[in-house]
Amino acid sequence: MENSGGWEHFSHEADIGVRGNGKTVEEAFEQAALALTDIVTDAENVHEVYEIHIECQANDRELLLADWLNAIIYEMTTRKMLFSRYQVKIQADQLTAMAWGEAIDVQRHQPVVEPKGATYTELKVAQQDDGNWLAQCVVDV
Repeated sequence: MENSGGWEHFSHEADIGVRGNGKTVEEAFEQAALALTDIVTDAENVHEVYEIHIECQANDRELLLADWLNAIIYEMTTRKMLFSRYQVKIQADQLTAMAWGEAIDVQRHQPVVEPKGATYTELKVAQQDDGNWLAQCVVDV
């Protein structure tokens, strides 16, 4: 819709879903985090130079997933880093994790987009019929 002042509304589909699968809920969270990294660059090109400790807490696993991904986005943004490996431990409503990565090298990593935040859209953490875990949500980019 256009107005007389020179601006308009337009459709924009910029969000990307991330999904992690694993034998445990922790592994599914780790895989969702790798999917988040792969939004920006190929995680295989990110070296494990630095180790970062991350903690978050939420009343349920779905909110914990969103908080976890947002904590990673915060670390990526403030430290100007990318991560290629994650180790997650979940006890009750507390997540503690380690992330390994390095400073962004624009030439080598060639970042495609910058994730802004995990959303509650398509937010789901559940054990599947086969016993494996699924952790997913949509990330605003």
